[in-house]
Amino acid sequence: MPDKKKLPSTFFNMVMVLIIISLVSALALGFTYSVTKDAIAQVEVKRTLAALEQVLPEFNNNPNDEKYTLDDIKYKDLEIYPAKKDGQPVGTAIKTYSDKGFNERISLMVGFDIHNKINKISVLKHKETPGLGTKMAEPRFKDQFNGKNPTSFTLKVKKDGGDVDAISAATISSRAFCDATERAYQALLAGGKK
Repeated sequence: MPDKKKLPSTFFNMVMVLIIISLVSALALGFTYSVTKDAIAQVEVKRTLAALEQVLPEFNNNPNDEKYTLDDIKYKDLEIYPAKKDGQPVGTAIKTYSDKGFNERISLMVGFDIHNKINKISVLKHKETPGLGTKMAEPRFKDQFNGKNPTSFTLKVKKDGGDVDAISAATISSRAFCDATERAYQALLAGGKK
């Protein structure tokens, strides 16, 4: 069997091998992304529609088709979903967030009825501490907001002079939840009702 020649171990050859590996990896990632991006988008739409059904009064339009945003920089990254039944407004859902969580951003979907009362809240995404901050998604915590009018129910934890019972040992997560909910309410007042 003849001896195979080895590529000399020069700086140029090592750089060329790294470039080839990087190009192949980039092409593989690009191909994978292009193949899966539509499926990922469809899953995100389904997740949003499921959250809308959880937080809004009964509706028969597609709020996702009518969603919009506000121009005000304070409400950047918020999405507003008007809900209607037989053409009449029944509520508004706002996809909101807070960067004050213990671990990164938390995202909520807050539903309001036509009288600006909180209908229900759904936790969309968070990376809070398991067993502590994760309790914000449990009914025992989030359901205390249901039916509350933020003009008379202060969206702060009791430690901060508000009306919200914080999660034991997870005050930061509770504060972030309140912050995101307050942001949604302020966006609703600023023009989030159409």
